[in-house]
Amino acid sequence: AVPCPLRGRAGGMDLAYVCEWEKKPKSNHCPSIPLVCAWSCRNLIAFTTDLRNEEEKDLTHMVHIIDTEHPWDVYSVNSGHTEVITCLEWDQSGSRLLSADADGHIKCWSMTDHLANSWENTVGSMVEGDPVVALSWLHNGVKLALHVEKSGASNFGEKFSRVKFSPSLTLFGGKPMEGWIAVTISGLVTVSLLKPNGQVLTATESLCRLRCRVALADVAFTGGGNIVVATSDGSSTSPVQFYKVCVSVVNEKCKIDTEILPSLFMRCTTDPARKDKYPAITHLKFLARDMSEQVLLCASNQNNSIVECWSLRKEGLPVNNIFQQISPVVGDKQPMILKWRILSATNDLDRVSAVALPKLPISLTNTDLKVANDTKFFPGLGLALAFHDGSVHIVHRLSLQMMAVFYSSSSQRPVDEPALKRPRTAGPLVHFKAMQLSWTSLALAGVDSHGKLSMLRISPSMGHVLDMNMSLRHLLFLLEYCMVTGYDWWDILLHVQPSMVQNLVEKLHEEYMRQNAALQQVLSTRIVAMKASLCKLSSSTIARVCDYHAKLFLIAISCTLKSLLRPHFLNTPDKSPGDRLTEICSKITDVDIDKVMINLKTEEFVLEMTTLQSLQQLIQWVGDFVLYLLASLPNQGSPVRPGHSFLRDGASLGMFRELMVVIRIWGLLKPSCLPVYTATSDTQDSMSLLFRLLTKLWLCCREENHITEPDDALIDECCLLPSQLLIPNIDWLPINDGIISKLQNKQLVRLQFGKAPGLVGHTVSSQFDAFVRAPGQPKIDHLRRLHLGAYPTEECKSCTRCGCVTMLKSPNKVTAVKQWEQRWIKNCLCGGLWRKMPLSYS
Repeated sequence: AVPCPLRGRAGGMDLAYVCEWEKKPKSNHCPSIPLVCAWSCRNLIAFTTDLRNEEEKDLTHMVHIIDTEHPWDVYSVNSGHTEVITCLEWDQSGSRLLSADADGHIKCWSMTDHLANSWENTVGSMVEGDPVVALSWLHNGVKLALHVEKSGASNFGEKFSRVKFSPSLTLFGGKPMEGWIAVTISGLVTVSLLKPNGQVLTATESLCRLRCRVALADVAFTGGGNIVVATSDGSSTSPVQFYKVCVSVVNEKCKIDTEILPSLFMRCTTDPARKDKYPAITHLKFLARDMSEQVLLCASNQNNSIVECWSLRKEGLPVNNIFQQISPVVGDKQPMILKWRILSATNDLDRVSAVALPKLPISLTNTDLKVANDTKFFPGLGLALAFHDGSVHIVHRLSLQMMAVFYSSSSQRPVDEPALKRPRTAGPLVHFKAMQLSWTSLALAGVDSHGKLSMLRISPSMGHVLDMNMSLRHLLFLLEYCMVTGYDWWDILLHVQPSMVQNLVEKLHEEYMRQNAALQQVLSTRIVAMKASLCKLSSSTIARVCDYHAKLFLIAISCTLKSLLRPHFLNTPDKSPGDRLTEICSKITDVDIDKVMINLKTEEFVLEMTTLQSLQQLIQWVGDFVLYLLASLPNQGSPVRPGHSFLRDGASLGMFRELMVVIRIWGLLKPSCLPVYTATSDTQDSMSLLFRLLTKLWLCCREENHITEPDDALIDECCLLPSQLLIPNIDWLPINDGIISKLQNKQLVRLQFGKAPGLVGHTVSSQFDAFVRAPGQPKIDHLRRLHLGAYPTEECKSCTRCGCVTMLKSPNKVTAVKQWEQRWIKNCLCGGLWRKMPLSYS
């Protein structure tokens, strides 16, 4: 273990934004109270502050939850904890949060009605009066590994391989059981299991026969389904103990078995030069929840700290010669034992105030590490240390060598001046008391001693200057990882410059097209949402954001309407009516709608009248959109108009064509469900006119690799459309008010909790206002296509990512409508979380 020189790259980290509470007198902060924060894979951050209220003289035990895109929109949950909150933990899906306090109470929070700004406590457990020092959800057995050396491979399965890993506990049939495990200060371990019926099974057991005080602890999981707990009593002269914990369910009761594992003494306590220098162990963490064989330790005194990284190795036990002569077998095969060995250690550092570990499950084989080093791809390889002087260092998780450094304004100092000679300033500086890295390690959030929340960008190359192609490859690799895992990719967008957008979207599409058909279908909507969020970041691609959102809407409508079709006889052939419809529409390229209809079995399309009537708004949107597209074909030269990309998108036009056929058949059953057009002549059949033009346009771009220009006759006919039909206004989604586009010029944005910033948007949105409704105009429910009026009286929810607005409660009880609403009850069509809007949002 070589001590490493402190050389960090100053370009590796910078402040993106800072969000603070309204000014309060400084005396309200309580320095001795620990703060905690947790960052979920959906990019929600939960954190605590030590602010006191003016009225009550005690500390309010609040949990604050923000979405990183709207940090000012903080939701503060009055947690009901009576003591200081000591732990916060998100589950794997990012939809539930555990909080634990210094009185032994553990609470599980989940979203009310799937709203990210409304939380309720449903279940919990407790160990009365025994402060919780470590908390974790049980492992669900899902573990991926990112292989940097395979980042050029075409198959996602090679880049992100599934690692064989057992869940901590399984239900019948191998399904992982949900639950949590906690360690308390008096040396107890408590496990709670959530049964599918909502019942909670809890068991508590002491870690070992001789219970002793546990000041610090951490929990990790092994691939075999066991749990490892590390504990320390806070003194560096005592050993750091490790225990194996096995959980099982016997006769409907939870059972815990514990076993002692090898322990270790920190090296700084045995080193004569530093023997009594660092009396306290202040941080104890496994390097990752699923890496129980690597642990990070930090020992400190009043002013300084030292950090060590240890790893558990299997070693052979040398056997005395006498035994080898007696039994030759022993000599051949050494008995193996497990032993902790130090991997690396730092020099004396300033005092560490917080540690953040990477969550990106990067593969650590020698080839992967070498490729990562050659290509300067560092996400997941660095861990963050925050110091009492306000600075933050990122150090390599194996060698502890410095990779990047950030100085807050209070700790600015020339890099070459040694840290030890700095005179102590009066009073403590502002420093981070809790920190968390994002799920791709490209951002770092910290809560400081004044309760402010800071968001730091961390460059994927740690500040090394790379050529454009390489930077794009790094971001693309992480975007693909988010696409495969379903995690939110907000933190990657922090690093996308407007000049990269076009290339990233094209490359992402290329990579997606290289996957097999089954995977493409699974990821089909996610990639569209990803392209939309990228296109928002550049003024040249802003119109395409609308197209991508319209495409998501089209895919959802097409699936819903096709799923309403029922086979006439139950013992039908294997193809569903929806698949048969697609097949017939693509085979029969006739421009006459009625000739296509004749080939379909009309009895499959018979639905109840109320059902058809309830779908009218969705049907109207399809009709309006087709008319809008065809009418905008003649001036297609301007890509700044929304709708432009549909004119060359054979797949989408094919979907519209199928829907027109379905609508036409339904119109025979119930004419009032047809789209309403305002035509200049009474005799004209608008549906068949639009179908004819749509088919001609679709034939031009049906095959992706052989797209032809529409002929003049078609363009002339489309030019006549505005004189035959009234062209509708399409309600495009508003360009969202999030913060990401304000962060591109790398200027620090200062925000306040509870106060939406009057941010003047970048130039992009101004040219776009022509398509979006002005503030006083009637609002629309974007997913139900209902008009809400200028001052809506219904409660609405909006998407945190795309800004789409819809009513909270369904105005319609028809099954078909419920089926449509189920598509976006949990998340928006773009995958974003919902948040409840204030009634006065108009």
